[in-house]
Parts: sequence; C-alpha cells; structure tokens
Amino acid sequence: MPNATNRKSVCLIIADVDGTLVTQEKILTERAIRSVARLREAGIKFAITSGRPPRGMAMLVDPLKIDTPIAGFNGGVISKPDLTTIVRENFLPRPMVEKVIKIILDHKLDVWVYTGHDWYVRDVNAPHVAREQWTVKFPPLVVQKFGDLLENVAKVVGVSDDLDAVLQCEKDTQDACGDQASAARSQPYYLDVTHPKANKGEVVLAMSELLNTPVDQIATIGDMPNDVLMFRKSGVSIAMGNASADVQKSATYVSSSNEQEGFAEAMEKFVLPSPTIPQ
Repeated sequence: MPNATNRKSVCLIIADVDGTLVTQEKILTERAIRSVARLREAGIKFAITSGRPPRGMAMLVDPLKIDTPIAGFNGGVISKPDLTTIVRENFLPRPMVEKVIKIILDHKLDVWVYTGHDWYVRDVNAPHVAREQWTVKFPPLVVQKFGDLLENVAKVVGVSDDLDAVLQCEKDTQDACGDQASAARSQPYYLDVTHPKANKGEVVLAMSELLNTPVDQIATIGDMPNDVLMFRKSGVSIAMGNASADVQKSATYVSSSNEQEGFAEAMEKFVLPSPTIPQ
C-alpha cells in the first residue's frame, strides 16, 4: 500500500456519509467539522454523496459549509446545496421499478420507494423505518400499494435483518437487471436499486465535470461495497476501518473506523498537506 509521503495531489474530496462522515449514531463530530474546514483552508473542495435523498443530508450543509453539488440517491439526484435546485437526475423507468419490487418481495424483503422528493413505505412500524426517519429527519408516507407512485422513482430499497437474504437479493437483482439498473448494498440490511447512472462511480465523473476537477485529483472515502465503484474512478481512495476486508483491499489507504474519528484521521494523514518542519 502506498504511504502518505507518496500521495497524489488532491483537489476534491468526495465523502460517503453513513459509516464514514458520521458515527454509528449519525453524529457529525467536531473533529470532522474541523477537518473539512482545514480542507477548505488548503484550497481542497469537499462534496458528499449518499444513498440518502438530498433532503436527508440537509443537517450537514451548514456545519460543513457545503458549497458543492450534493449527490443523493447515490447520484440519482444531484442538487445544489439549497437541496431544491436539481442539477442532474436519473430516475428508474416504471417497468424496471415494477420488476425490482417483485424481485425484492420474492426474497421476502420489505420495500421502500423514494421519488425525487418523497419516501413511501407500506408499514411505518417495519424494521429500520424509525431509524431511517431519525437519520434523514423527515417521515415516510404510508401507502398500501406503490402502483400510482412508480413515476420519477429515484431509488427502490430492499430492507431486511436477514443479511444473507439481502446479499442473495443483491446478486439476483444484479443478474436480472444487468446494466439496466444499479443494485448494491448501502448497509448490510439495505439493498439500494437505482438507475444505472445513479451509482457512486458515476458520481465521481459527474463531480469531475461539474467542479472542473480531473478524476486523478479526486479522493474518495467510504465504507461499503457501493463505495468501491467510486474508489475505481478516483485518483485516491480511502476505506474506513469499519469497512469489510474486500472494501479495504479496493482502496489506496485504510483509515480507522467511523467510531474512532476515521474520517478526520484520513483527511489529516492522507489528504491535508503535512506541516512544514522548520530547519
């Protein structure tokens, strides 16, 4: 693995949110805030991407002084920091949404549907709904059926605490949809299905264009298998210490976990310029 002294010049950081930028309790620490401020002082741009909807990242905009596009739904919707002005959108076609919902239900997972603005569930008391609401800071809309809601769908989520079932559903969805959809776990219990251009590899390409930054000057940091897609597109990649062994092997560097200030540590060790030592 390369050492920090050989690191490439970095002009833009793209950070995953859950499991990376925030703690397990979804807390943005003071050290993380300071590290982003130091990036700005060093002339390094900072952007965020997540499987969350853009409005589910509103709580990060002010403390981090985000002035770059925000890539929600793994790039399904890219908005300005005001979270209402859409820069790019990639919605799933209705036939694909119907197909994905059937696959998820066949695997006995629960289904959530996100449109460009709203989040729909069938049971507000189903596993992880309350947790998701606490995370994104807005409630779902409860419906009996999704039939009238299948236009402008940014993401379909399969949810289960049977992690083997989620893994198998991921594989079967990938096989069934091919290059017509992107299917990857954003958490061990969440399977995110989005438009094929709504994946974190495409986020790197989009941010490169929108922020006029060559991909080899972009560093990415994340913790889940869907983050590997952006690792492959960026010049430098950093896996969190809480990432799986496979994710860590895919990265240029490995930091400590999100419970041990791994994001801030990564910025300090692998991105920010080293202090000049007086001679």
